[in-house]
Amino acid sequence: MKTQTDQPQELSRGLKSRHVQLIALGGTIGTGLFLGSGKSIHSAGPAILLAYIITGIMCFLLMRALGEILLANLNYRSFIEAIKDFLGPRIAAVVGWTYWACWIAVAMGEIIAIGTYIHLWLPHLPIWVPGLLTLGLLLSLNLATVSAFGETEFWFAMIKIVAIIALVLIGIGLVLMGFQSGGERASVANLVKHGGFFATGFSGFMLSFQMVVFAFVGIEMVGMTASETADPARVIPKAINAIPLRIILFYIGALAVIMTLYPWNRLDPNNSPFVMVFKEIGIPGAADVVNFVVLTAAASACNSSLYTTGRLLAELTHDVKNPALRSLSRLSKRQVPARALAFSALMISTTLGLSFVIPNQLFVLVTSVATTCFLFIWAAIVWAHLRFKKQHWVKSRFAMPLYPLSDYLILIFLAMVLGVLCFEKETLLALIFTLVWLAGLYLAFRKMPNQIEWQPEQDSQQ
Repeated sequence: MKTQTDQPQELSRGLKSRHVQLIALGGTIGTGLFLGSGKSIHSAGPAILLAYIITGIMCFLLMRALGEILLANLNYRSFIEAIKDFLGPRIAAVVGWTYWACWIAVAMGEIIAIGTYIHLWLPHLPIWVPGLLTLGLLLSLNLATVSAFGETEFWFAMIKIVAIIALVLIGIGLVLMGFQSGGERASVANLVKHGGFFATGFSGFMLSFQMVVFAFVGIEMVGMTASETADPARVIPKAINAIPLRIILFYIGALAVIMTLYPWNRLDPNNSPFVMVFKEIGIPGAADVVNFVVLTAAASACNSSLYTTGRLLAELTHDVKNPALRSLSRLSKRQVPARALAFSALMISTTLGLSFVIPNQLFVLVTSVATTCFLFIWAAIVWAHLRFKKQHWVKSRFAMPLYPLSDYLILIFLAMVLGVLCFEKETLLALIFTLVWLAGLYLAFRKMPNQIEWQPEQDSQQ
C-alpha cells in the first residue's frame, strides 16, 4: 500500500501460490452448487451444463483482462486503482464503494446463513450467536496476518473440493455398477432423455443464466490479492489460467454426474442433490455431511468478504481529507489494515440486529441488488481493459487472448444477462434498485474528474 507520513508500512506479501490458487477456486464454488444446483437444473434441464460452460468461458476471459492490467503495474493494490487510472477517479469511486457495499451485503447474508445451518444441529441456540462467534473468529484471523487469512481460506476451499471430488467419484462408480433408482438406470443417456438436452426450452435455458452467473460472483477477488501475493508475476497468471479446468472438473463434472444418476426432472429443486447422492450410497447422516460443507462454504464467503472489505476500505480512505476517515487506512504492526477490518466487521455484525427488524423480503432484495451490482463491476473491469490496451505501449507479459473481440464478447454477454433479469419480477426490481444506486453514487462524486491521463510507472515495465 502506498504510504503516508502516518503510515510507513507496506502490506505484507504473505499470500503464497497455493493460497491464491484456492482463493481463485473458492471464489467460483459456493453454497449455490451444494444447495442451489437442484433449482438450477430444474430450471434449464441438462442444458444447464452449456450455461455453465458459456459463463465459465466469459469469466475466464474477464480474469485474463484483469490479470493483464494488474501485471502491467505490480504496484496496483487492487483492480480499483487500475479503474482509477483508465476510467478516472469518479468511476473508480463509484465502483470501489459499490464493491465494498456488495461484499458487506454478501457477508451479511452468509452470517445469517451460518446461524441457520447451526440451528439445524442446535435448534434452541439463537441464530445470532453462532453468526457473531464466527465473525469474531474470522476477524481475529484477519487481524493476525494476511497468511492467516490465506491459510484459513485454503482449508475452507479444500473441504469444498473434497466434497465435490467425492460426489464425482461416487457417481462414476454408481454409473459403472448400473445403479438404479425409481426404476431408472444411471446412464449418460439421462442427459438427453425426458425432453432432450434443452428440456425446458430455449427460454428456460436463457433464464438459468441469472443463477449461473451469480454462482461465479467473487471470481474477481484475485484482483484484491495482487499487493499481498508473493511473486505475483508468476502466481496470478497460474491461478487465472487454471480456472477453465477447475470449472469443468468441479461444476460441469458434479452436475453431469448428478444428472446421469437421476433424470433431471426427478430432482427436487428445494433440496440438495448432494444429499440425495450421499443418501443413496448409505452414508449415515448425509444431510449432516452436506450441512457441514455448506457451513464451511458460508464461512469461507464471509472470510473472503471481510478480507476484501478491509483492504478496499483502506484503499478508498487512504487519501481522503477527513482525518477520521483517513485513519481507517492505517496498517497495524502486522501489516494489515486493522481499523478498516474492524469497521467492516462492525458493519457486517449489524445484520444480526437488523434481521429481527427488517422484513425478510427487504433483506433478500438488498442481497439481490448486491449480486446484480457485480455485473456492472465486471463491465467496468472490461471497459478499463479496453482503455488500457489503447494507452499501453509496453509489451504485455500476460496478453488477453483474442483482443479486442474477447472484451466485446464479455460486454455482450453481460448485457444479455441484464436483459434476462428483466423477465422475472424479483430480479427486475433488483436491477432497478441497482441502477438507482449507481446513479446516486455517480452524482454524489460529481466533483471528481471524469478522466485522468495514465502514466505507466517504472516498475510496471521491468
